[in-house]
Amino acid sequence: MLAIAREQPDTDEVQALLRQADAFSAALYPVEARHPLSSADLLAAPVRFFVARLDRCAVGCAALVVQAPDRGELKRMFVDPGMRGQGVGLALLGEIERVARREGVRTIQLETGPKSTAALHLYWRCGFAGRGPFGAYLASPHSLFLEKHLA
Repeated sequence: MLAIAREQPDTDEVQALLRQADAFSAALYPVEARHPLSSADLLAAPVRFFVARLDRCAVGCAALVVQAPDRGELKRMFVDPGMRGQGVGLALLGEIERVARREGVRTIQLETGPKSTAALHLYWRCGFAGRGPFGAYLASPHSLFLEKHLA
């Protein structure tokens, strides 16, 4: 059974998943186009870090970084390639949106790359729409910016 819960990102199992995410991203994008949060950043107060587990094994993760009282950024969204297409990403995103609403976040923004097609399909299917750069991000051919307004 798939379970999603808030966890600390500094466990060995989660760190292995994050290294897998970094390797996946490195295979697609140059270093200057990658913007992951470090493990230390993921432990910071405004970050809500979630892990998806199937039979107690970590198979996906994502973070919501609360940027302002009503705005958050989705970071470190990753699903083990062997688990893609089985609803893990959808479940993670659903839990993040539920927590965001409960905490008063009304808009979730994200930056991803155009080669991250599985992630893009998930975001578009879940109601995210294109927007321009936000925060410290700059326009780049390696970046797409999306947001979703929560009801």
